[in-house]
Amino acid sequence: MKEFIVDARDYDKTIVTTAIESGADYIIIPEEKLEEAKKLGRIKFITVDKEGNLSDDFVYITIHNKEDEEKAAQLAKAGKKVIVKTTDWTIIPLENLIAQSDNIYAVVKNAEEASIAVGILEKGVRGVVLETKDLNEIKKVSGVIKENVEKLNLVKAKVTNIVSVGMGDRVAVDTTSLFKRGEGMLVGNSSAGMIFVHAETEESPYVASRPFRVNAGAVHMYTRVPGGKTVYLCELKAGKEVMAYDIDGNGKAVVVGRSKIERRPMLLIEAEYEGKKLSAVLQNAETIRLVKGDGSLVSVVDLQIGDEILGYVEEAGRHFGMKVEETILEI
Repeated sequence: MKEFIVDARDYDKTIVTTAIESGADYIIIPEEKLEEAKKLGRIKFITVDKEGNLSDDFVYITIHNKEDEEKAAQLAKAGKKVIVKTTDWTIIPLENLIAQSDNIYAVVKNAEEASIAVGILEKGVRGVVLETKDLNEIKKVSGVIKENVEKLNLVKAKVTNIVSVGMGDRVAVDTTSLFKRGEGMLVGNSSAGMIFVHAETEESPYVASRPFRVNAGAVHMYTRVPGGKTVYLCELKAGKEVMAYDIDGNGKAVVVGRSKIERRPMLLIEAEYEGKKLSAVLQNAETIRLVKGDGSLVSVVDLQIGDEILGYVEEAGRHFGMKVEETILEI
């Protein structure tokens, strides 16, 4: 995840409070204001002494010329966290620095500059340092940096097999966010073929809705997390982030509040899209719903072979959750 730093070295309590409420990772403040600032909330502070030196291995460099750029690169390679300010906010120096090190932070003035900085050379800067006195701009930049949005092309896969596989350990993922109708998670026996499982937003004769929950399925399955990575469902714990999607493939990061693993009867559901296999092991219960090709919801107990359901396919190949190019056969 990219890091969000708010520069409050002029020290304004309102700026500091807004930065904390907006989910900033660090706030830059004068050294003599540290104890006062700590009372406003629990967050990491970068302090500035009277000579302008920063704490926590951070250094601040303004790029005026090639020599400044080379100095920044050397410090970053040596392990320093280099905050770079370009006098005319040109992208070229940042491109050169990002190509050499992952320790580059860009000074920005607004959300537009932040969006550009995190996308430079695709991998972007490690984080942004916002210089502003506009409280709304702090919130806007937070949205750019912290939302972890992505867009996937979901497919309509045809169900080919539905079979009871006995008892298994399933994971219900309770998040700190409320899902809306049409939102859920992608899960799969393989990262190459995942099925969209809808959140428990719907009322049922048997149980009240749980709009913060996705009953995601068996412990061994993959699900997506920020950065294009995957994890096993059993690895999700309180405080971790997981990707949630809507039926148009728009994804955002949500935080796990609790992961419930319980022994339940399970179903293997298999589907196919253009010769690619999608499969998932889900709890055999009326409240577990998938999404049909037309956007309507269908319980797994009512699902039929031949139905079209939403899912996601990609080339197989993951190593510790990272996508890799290699020959892997998952059956």
